[in-house]
Amino acid sequence: MINIVTILGTRRPGNYTAKALALVQDELDNLPETQHQAVDPANLQLAFPGEQSSSSDAEFLRETVSSASGVVMATPEYHGSFSSIMKLIIENLGFPSVLATKPVALLGVAGGQIGAIKSLEQLRSVCSHVGAIVLPGVVSVPNVRSVFDAEGNCLDARIEKRIRGVAGNLVDYIYTHVCPRYTLEEMVRENRE
Repeated sequence: MINIVTILGTRRPGNYTAKALALVQDELDNLPETQHQAVDPANLQLAFPGEQSSSSDAEFLRETVSSASGVVMATPEYHGSFSSIMKLIIENLGFPSVLATKPVALLGVAGGQIGAIKSLEQLRSVCSHVGAIVLPGVVSVPNVRSVFDAEGNCLDARIEKRIRGVAGNLVDYIYTHVCPRYTLEEMVRENRE
């Protein structure tokens, strides 16, 4: 069973990032032998950098990500960067980070015409720095206020397909590159014993 953790990068009520991430989660629910666990920072009390981070929420976050086969990180673009909440989540994943060696897919939303390009470039850099395997094909949703209605329905079939593709891209990577590695390790260990 492939276990994907989805991380929402905002606590703002009624946010568009959650609407986009819900499409990815729905797609994960439709993939065989795949399950997902959602991390919503609104439900977590996390320490700021330099503070003691041994809270039960921080431990839950580290354990959840550590046990994942892969991670989807979704962020809004705030002031030309990814959200401070996403940075706080990354800070609470420990050092060395439990993101290290994890396949990570990125999704960003923004109100402007160019989308979340700046925030996704920066988030890719930070995730790579802590050792995550950031997949190509990040998805940036521009003009997000006109893409979703109040109920969270995507109004553009082409954009919905791209957003849903985040799930398939990540799971395909895991099946192609991660699963064979573990199978080979198991075969080698079985022959040695």
